[in-house]
Amino acid sequence: MAEDDVFRALADPTRRRILDELADRGGQTLFELCARLVTKHGLSLSRQAVSQHLAVLETAGLVITRRQGRYKFHDLDTGPLQHIADRWLRPETPESTP
Repeated sequence: MAEDDVFRALADPTRRRILDELADRGGQTLFELCARLVTKHGLSLSRQAVSQHLAVLETAGLVITRRQGRYKFHDLDTGPLQHIADRWLRPETPESTP
């Protein structure tokens, strides 16, 4: 996972909405995500389109998946975001102040 992948993934508003939905309720299937995107956001995307967005998010490390039987569940992983936040938002140390 590279930071460029994270920023590229976050650049798309549809992917940010998918992350919002996973933050609201983790462990969703593709079908559940598609239904929530339609009902809450009015986004009528094909399952294949949502699946492609999920693949980008997974490549960036923002979504992790787990299989249970024939179902695939998606969860948000905030680790890459925390890494970026720590990079720029860490508290100032006495050595770094002029």
